[in-house]
Amino acid sequence: MWFRNLLVYRLNLAEELSPEQLEQALATKPALPCGSQTLSTYGFVAPLGRSEDASLIHHAQGFTLIRARQQERILPGSVVRDAVNEKTDEIEAAEARKVYKKERDQIKDEVMQALMPRAFIRNSFTFAAIAPAQGLIFIDASSAKKAEELLSTLREALGSLPVRPISVKQAPTATFTQWLKQHQASHGLQLTDECELRDTAEDGGIVRIKREDLSSEEVQTHLEAGKVVTQLALAWQDKLSFVINDKLAIKRLRFEDILQEQAEQDGGDDAASQFDASFILMMLTLVEFMPQLLEALGGEEIPQGV
Repeated sequence: MWFRNLLVYRLNLAEELSPEQLEQALATKPALPCGSQTLSTYGFVAPLGRSEDASLIHHAQGFTLIRARQQERILPGSVVRDAVNEKTDEIEAAEARKVYKKERDQIKDEVMQALMPRAFIRNSFTFAAIAPAQGLIFIDASSAKKAEELLSTLREALGSLPVRPISVKQAPTATFTQWLKQHQASHGLQLTDECELRDTAEDGGIVRIKREDLSSEEVQTHLEAGKVVTQLALAWQDKLSFVINDKLAIKRLRFEDILQEQAEQDGGDDAASQFDASFILMMLTLVEFMPQLLEALGGEEIPQGV
């Protein structure tokens, strides 16, 4: 149980939500299978286990893990298009007339309804971890859209969910650029071997550098030309490595071997215990890491009135 991406949200609950209350709320938005004519469904499933009575939450040491599932029926566009063309050709040949757009759209709807029960089904999952004592929600998602889909469904289940994306007082690009100019970061963070530089002019160029020494003359030349750093690869205290962008989205998150080996020792041979051990260690690491990251980036921005 190790997240690979990270989008972080600040949670402001007036009253702490108990694990029991959260599970009851999630049960009102279960993940349902797609019906024969349903394109997509979305809801919550158990983070661990597949049995019908498996808990919809995994709670350990004050942290709670939840998982959402999207199920989709996949109809390849080429298959639909070929079927529509075939039907259209049959009508035009049989009735010696042209099939126009309105009728063609109707044929497409009929084709999709006929093909839907035979469409492939694809499942995709999104994990979220709640740290109520720290007022944070960590979501393992590569895009804000996927994260918001989970948060929106959670909001519907709870009735309200006061969250906002975490933000900092200073533009991350300014901090990233300064780190690269100085050849060092702060608060236990280390520069590694990847960055993205962007020209600030309208329609300016983008330079992506991978597996290179970021203190090289080439990188410094781009900085002297006025480019700013919009994405940067970092490591933290020999525990984490990741790529962070100017929206504070973290991708390619890796928990280093020292943590994974510790989780294996703590969890023993049982799969459920291994899951629990890795989840706890992951969360303890993240709640230690996030304050340092935010401080390194100039401190968290708290909107007025919050």
